[in-house]
Amino acid sequence: MPKESQSIPDELTALIHRAADMVCRSQRLVVFTGAGVSTESGIPDFRGPGGIWSRYDPDEFTYQKFVSSSANRKKHWVISRNMFMKEYEPNPAHLAIAELDRLGRLDCIVTQNVDNLHQKSGVSQEKIYELHGNTRWVKCLSCGRRYPAAEIVQRLDNGEEDPPCLSCKGILKPDGVFFGEALPQHILQEAIFHSQHCDLFMVIGSTLVVYPAAYLPIYAVDAGASLIIVNMTDTPMDSNAQLVLRGKAGEILPAIVDSLKTRLRSRNDE
Repeated sequence: MPKESQSIPDELTALIHRAADMVCRSQRLVVFTGAGVSTESGIPDFRGPGGIWSRYDPDEFTYQKFVSSSANRKKHWVISRNMFMKEYEPNPAHLAIAELDRLGRLDCIVTQNVDNLHQKSGVSQEKIYELHGNTRWVKCLSCGRRYPAAEIVQRLDNGEEDPPCLSCKGILKPDGVFFGEALPQHILQEAIFHSQHCDLFMVIGSTLVVYPAAYLPIYAVDAGASLIIVNMTDTPMDSNAQLVLRGKAGEILPAIVDSLKTRLRSRNDE
């Protein structure tokens, strides 16, 4: 884990140490991650400057349009193949969150991201609640068979433009939540439960403008949890947070973990 960068301003360093104190005292930490974590691995975001929706009309990528015609599916597979089904690697923010888990500080991760990078960083699937699905998998809408995304990428590379299910010839769809498609209710309910029963809720890399995911920090605060926000820009929950740290998740999270380790060592030496 890299040490705190000398480029981190003193005022941010002070907030990092305060965040480490809060994590050290916490018994039930929920980490909530958004696109600002994934972008540091090279994954394009949706709403930021130069994001996907600045290049494509989101109305063209609804669930209804995907299932309505092969032409729409072919268009979507091109974008999925080139943007979301590539191989990406965890960045320092993912690795720092995984380190929180290894240190015994993590209750669970609730994520808006669909890239599987929390799993790839070493956190077990049982501790990860993916509100918007996982595009490392593809599912058949008819029989429910699931395929590793790499298998479908190979079929696309071999010339299939709208690959059907090999079992039933049904429609295959990336296992992420599209516009017009309901969130997986059992995942959402588990995320709500953990949010309402945590003592510290940490938002990392989310603008908190996409609902119902953005309700989760509200549930946590209403239930008495403390709130930390790590994000590059303002969020609607900033005024409710005990700490707001502006900057890159991949710089701030490793620094928090390093500061936490110092506190844990001091506690063990007492």
